Amino acid sequence: MVRNISVESLKQKTTIEREVELVERKGIGHPDSVSDGIAEAVSRSLSKYYLKEYGKILHHNTDQVEVVGGQSAPKFKGGLVLEPTYILLSGRATTKVGNDRIPFKSIATKATKEFLKQEFKHLDFDADVMIDCRIGHGSVDLIDIYDTTKLRSNDTSFGVGFAPFSDTENLVLSTEKLLNSKDFKSRMPAIGYDIKVMGFRQKDVINLTIAAAYVDKFVKDADEYFAIKEELKEMVKKHSNEITDKEVNVFINTADEEDGKKVGEYLTVTGLSMENGDDGSVGRGNRVTGIITPYRPMSMEAAAGKNPVTHVGKLYNVMSNLIAQDIVKEEGGDITEVMVRIVSQIGRRIDDPHVASVQVIYADGVDPSKHKNNITAIADNRLDHISDLTKMFVEGKISVF
Repeated sequence: MVRNISVESLKQKTTIEREVELVERKGIGHPDSVSDGIAEAVSRSLSKYYLKEYGKILHHNTDQVEVVGGQSAPKFKGGLVLEPTYILLSGRATTKVGNDRIPFKSIATKATKEFLKQEFKHLDFDADVMIDCRIGHGSVDLIDIYDTTKLRSNDTSFGVGFAPFSDTENLVLSTEKLLNSKDFKSRMPAIGYDIKVMGFRQKDVINLTIAAAYVDKFVKDADEYFAIKEELKEMVKKHSNEITDKEVNVFINTADEEDGKKVGEYLTVTGLSMENGDDGSVGRGNRVTGIITPYRPMSMEAAAGKNPVTHVGKLYNVMSNLIAQDIVKEEGGDITEVMVRIVSQIGRRIDDPHVASVQVIYADGVDPSKHKNNITAIADNRLDHISDLTKMFVEGKISVF
C-alpha cells in the first residue's frame, strides 16, 4: 500500500523557545475526567463482552456521559452529601445479535460502579451517586460501515500529535499524577481527588496554580487546613526540582486568601467537586496526551468511549502522538519538534488515511533531506500496525485522557 504521507520542514520557533506557554491538566477526580473515565470503562467492558460471546468487538460508541453535580454540606471533621451526583450514560451500542439480547445496560452500569470504586474511596455508592443508563441501539448507517475485516473509518475526522513534551508539560502532568497517587494519598489523606493543575511559563519561570479539593473529615480546623496547604506547596516544589531546572512558583487554592487574609477553604466530603454542583462531560477535559495544550496543535475530539476498532477520533489521536514520539526518538537531536496530523474519510480504510501530515522543526544546520525518507517509513510502519492499538485500548494500556 502506498500511503499519502507528507513530510515538510518548518522554520519557526519551537514551543519551548517561545516566551509564553500554557498547559493544563484536569485530574482524575475532575468531573470532566470522571466522565471520560466512565465512558472508557463502559467501552472496555462492552468490548470484552462482545469478544467473549461473539469473537469480535461489535459496533458501539459510549462517548456521551454527563455528570450532574449533587449537593453537599462539607465541614471540618466531616460533613454530609445532601443530594447524589447524577450520572447519565448515553451513546450507542450493539444491543442484539440475531435472537440474542445483549445485557448492555447492566454491563455499562457495572462498569461505571467499578470505575468509581477503583478510583474514589470516599464515595458512598448507595447514597452519593445515581446512575442512569440511556445507551441506545447504534445507527444503522454506522453499523453497516463498521466491519472488523475491512477496517473502514467510522467517521470523517482527524487526529493530532506532537513531540517532545516540554518541561512545563511534563511538570503539569507529573504533578497531578503525584498528588493522586496511592502513595501520596496514604501520606496526605486530606487531599482529595479533584485536582487541577495549570502551568504558565514565561521565559524561564514556570508558575503552577493548583486547585486541590480537601476531604473534610481529615481536617480539624482552619489552622490545620492552611498548615496542610503549606506542606503541600513544599512537596510540589520538591517534585518540581526533579523535573526541571527552571524556576518554579507554586500557588494552591488561591481563592482561599485575599490581600494576604484567609477568607475560606476548599472543603469537600468525598474529595470530589461533583458532590456540590460541579458538572462534567466527555471530551471537555484533557486531550489523549493527558493535558490541554493551547500552544500546541489540538483536536477537540472526545476520544474516551469511542469504539477502539474503527473510530479515527480515538485511533488517529493516539497514533499521531506515537508517530511523533517515534520520530523524535529515532532521529535524535537533529529534530527539535514534530507535529503530526492524520485525517480520515468515512468508509475509507483506517490504515490508509486521506493524508498523514508530518511537520518537522530541525535543529540549526540540519539537512531535512537526510531525514525525510526515514520519517516517512516511521509513519508508514505505525499505520501498518494501527490495529494493534485495539487490544491495548481494551486492556486499558492506553490512556485517552
